[in-house]
Amino acid sequence: MAAPKKVIITCAVTGSIHTPSMSPHLPANAAEIAEAAIGAAQAGAAVVHFHARETADGRPVQKPKAYLEFLPQVKAACDVIVNITTGGSIAMTIQERLQPALQLKPEVASLNMGSMNFGLYEMLHRFKDFKHDWEQPFLASSDDRVFRNTFKDIAYILEACAANNTHFEIECYDIGHLYTAAHFLERGLLKPPLFIQSVFGIRGGIGPHPEDVMHMKRTADRLFGDDFHWSVIGAGRNQMYVATQSAIMGGNVRVGLEDSLWIGKGQFAKSNAEQVAKIRRILEELGLEIATPEDVRKMLHLKGRNNVNF
Repeated sequence: MAAPKKVIITCAVTGSIHTPSMSPHLPANAAEIAEAAIGAAQAGAAVVHFHARETADGRPVQKPKAYLEFLPQVKAACDVIVNITTGGSIAMTIQERLQPALQLKPEVASLNMGSMNFGLYEMLHRFKDFKHDWEQPFLASSDDRVFRNTFKDIAYILEACAANNTHFEIECYDIGHLYTAAHFLERGLLKPPLFIQSVFGIRGGIGPHPEDVMHMKRTADRLFGDDFHWSVIGAGRNQMYVATQSAIMGGNVRVGLEDSLWIGKGQFAKSNAEQVAKIRRILEELGLEIATPEDVRKMLHLKGRNNVNF
């Protein structure tokens, strides 16, 4: 993989890992998600990754109508590339997780490359006071739950969305997930150029050590050659360290309150835009140029913002 001339910044604005009680700044309803996405785009994010939440209590929800409460507003306000999750929440079925991407036909959708333990229960040691009755059991039960993404599930999503011409952001939480992506590339269900998003620091996946980051990059280079663009997610306090290492190695970056609630040690990020602005400053200090949405559309061969269903 050649070093990119321009670096893609993705921002994941809310996610389903953190609960509303963990930070007063986590977007927890449609209006807040829209505001967060627009702010992230204005700060320099070319791609915004979306989950939806119930307005009443911030519970993760994967219904197309929930996305329609904010996606049209985001599209009208800025040119950002919309990336809808097919991961949803670890408590959802694959059929539930698929529906927003299937029906709304975004330019980009995320796709996880393997089943895994996905431990969130350690957050209970750091956060004690919860506003909603679903939050604590959701975290506690993650020590006995597998995040399911079987070969059949992955093929189901790829085949169901094939006619939509949606490009997939391939989320890889471990080395074996890269080999799974290569398998689906060989089967013709994935099309190059791949957009590989390597995830570091989730309990159950690969760690955030610099050697882990380099191992993931080397393996992707060997499997995909010049047919991919590499990006990284560093969970929690690892966010900026891993992103900076990726940029130095020629990769792209993802930040956002889905992945980390923090802007510095012991300091909550006040917005997604604050994290985008910080990584943008780091990238520009390294002499790197930030990719615009149109740059990314060309890099990933995307279908364009007018060919979506929202």
